[in-house]
Amino acid sequence: MQQEEEERRLKEEEEARLKKEREEFERLEKKRLEQEKWEKLEAKDLERKNEEAAELSLLERCFSKAEQMKREVRLISQWKHYLQCDGHPDPTVAQEINTYISLWREETNETFEQVIQKSDQVLSLIDKLTLMLFETPPFDLQHKNITQYKGSILELQDLLFLKFNRATEILLRQASALADLDSGNMEKVIQAENITVYLWANLKKNPRQRSVRFCGSEIGFEIPRVLATSDIALRLLHTHFDHVSPLPTVTPFDHAPEPGGEDTAVKAAGSALAETAASPEPEAAAGSPEPEAAGSSEAEALDSLVESPTEDLLSAQDEEAEVQEEAPEEPRPESSLHVTVGEEEDPKAGTQELELALLSQRVSAAQLKMLENVQDKPHFFEDDEVDMCQFSTLGGVYHLDVLELPPQCKPMKGWVIVRVLQEGLQKYIYPPETTEEADVENAFPPIEVTLQVHKNVVFFENPLVARWDPQVKLWKTDGISHTSYNPESRLVSFSMDTFSPVTLIQDTHINMPFQYWELVPLDVNQALFTVKTVFAKIQIHIKDNLCLLASLDLRNNQDFTFLEGKWMTPISFILALKNAGLNIFPSGHSHFYVLINYKSPKVEVKTYQQMALLSSAFAFGWSKWNIHCDSRKAIFKAREHNPEEESIQDIDCMIVMFTGDRAQRLHVSEYSEDFSEQPQEGSEFHSTLYHMVTGVASPAALDNIRNSSALFVDTVCHMLLSTRPLSYS
Repeated sequence: MQQEEEERRLKEEEEARLKKEREEFERLEKKRLEQEKWEKLEAKDLERKNEEAAELSLLERCFSKAEQMKREVRLISQWKHYLQCDGHPDPTVAQEINTYISLWREETNETFEQVIQKSDQVLSLIDKLTLMLFETPPFDLQHKNITQYKGSILELQDLLFLKFNRATEILLRQASALADLDSGNMEKVIQAENITVYLWANLKKNPRQRSVRFCGSEIGFEIPRVLATSDIALRLLHTHFDHVSPLPTVTPFDHAPEPGGEDTAVKAAGSALAETAASPEPEAAAGSPEPEAAGSSEAEALDSLVESPTEDLLSAQDEEAEVQEEAPEEPRPESSLHVTVGEEEDPKAGTQELELALLSQRVSAAQLKMLENVQDKPHFFEDDEVDMCQFSTLGGVYHLDVLELPPQCKPMKGWVIVRVLQEGLQKYIYPPETTEEADVENAFPPIEVTLQVHKNVVFFENPLVARWDPQVKLWKTDGISHTSYNPESRLVSFSMDTFSPVTLIQDTHINMPFQYWELVPLDVNQALFTVKTVFAKIQIHIKDNLCLLASLDLRNNQDFTFLEGKWMTPISFILALKNAGLNIFPSGHSHFYVLINYKSPKVEVKTYQQMALLSSAFAFGWSKWNIHCDSRKAIFKAREHNPEEESIQDIDCMIVMFTGDRAQRLHVSEYSEDFSEQPQEGSEFHSTLYHMVTGVASPAALDNIRNSSALFVDTVCHMLLSTRPLSYS
């Protein structure tokens, strides 16, 4: 029995050993086959890499073509303004805007109605200058222009408030003639599109009348006895815009060229391209040109430019002058960048191609700058100071002022006599600066204020109230207490120690990170971009070079119709959404306040560019596997669009991984339990996302892609770059 037991044990051990050896052999054989398969895929990808890179480089010229078209639009707009001769200045011309400001400053005795009417034109000029700063790329906007535009904006803002004060003084001089018969005090409400004025003059000085309510509403003040018995006037000037907060220090591209600044990488690339256009390659001279290799070298030049950490970009004028100096004067031979079929060679074609290549470099570098988190972390703020990188003002500014009542007009023998004070309208100091702290709490209690939230603003949480401190030029929350908000009536009530401009603030990143996103084509040159956050689902309709808020689903069921049916350019649309509280656009500081799924800017830029090229036929969307890879890889869903499908959220799609240099379809699906980078059976590697997707596209989809306009592709890319869904989802 012992012998049988020992034999059985030895037999089992031998079987286990053989099984283990067989499994190890199978594992190694499987690994060897997979390695051979992987090497074959890589070898095949390497064979066509140059061809794909050259073709993609030509396709991405659509971004530089779109930039050229936008330049032409800006020039045509200036020319049309010049031809109109309607008396309105061109705000970009320093002489015209300075003359306009000087002439309006000299005008006196304007009523509130006249000032408000003029203010619409002033606000239009400010908006034009602001859009000029945001829409003009950094390589087309010089530092002196930025300084000029910002200086003009500040002068127009200061002059506008000066006019409001003068109009208030003129109106208060007539307070006795406009007094209410019941209360004996003057109450005046002036409403306009961008401004609302509430004005109350204390003529009777009744100590019992301490509640001031305008037009029978809850908007108004609860004032202490010392103000109820004083010669004062209360003014609530609600500007539906914020001209109190400091202006942005940079354009959306984060870097504007300094005067005389040079970028070594751009100059080197420009010189190399100039030499390429000026002298033929040896192969070309021998009669065997290789356009694929030429396209590859160009793509490598572009990649090297995008990867270089440049701070300033060489201006177009400097580059053109440099090219003219290096290029010979005789007609140039055919350049490797010049691609034509069946046409006679144009002597200017080489120059045009060179200019287009240089513009493409600058556009690529500018797109990369949009995603680079180059700003330093915001400096430390005190507990009562508002960090404007973390919070945003919404609904404009409420200028709360207590004013000294000026001398009243007196009719006398058919004349109206009034004593005009040389110092103009004066503010009433409350509480007095010489009062001791103990007396302030007793004799000068806080003022209770009730304000109406602007109808075109969405608050997802109770708004915070902040006051403007002109000494430190910051919004602060000290001196404000007992804040309450009624979302149904949209009324905010609070107490404040003294009168000052106040505003309502909300966390800028309240809608970040996103829960879900997708880009679905609707037709050629039309797409629907959807972003779902914790509080809202926003759908943006992109058509050609315009954007429209197609749908807005708010979790709290608020009604928001302000932007319905309004087609706008991308920059105008982004600013409108931000001003409405629907901010889904990260800034250079957002990664300090939001936990993000960081992706390399280079990978993001290339992904968004190629998504935009395919957006007329293919849908892309969020994948849960994107957080399972590192920053050098992006994973998302992709599917050829079916007109019957409005969304790809619950549809089985191919899972794509893109590193910027390689695109592959993954074996896993959105419903798999474990993540794997194993490629899909039967799929191949491609060096570009574009070629991987078009390799499985139908003829109809390929036609839609080829018929996409440059402006549409540029607009889609701009919206993707502005929202950064791969990093902020």
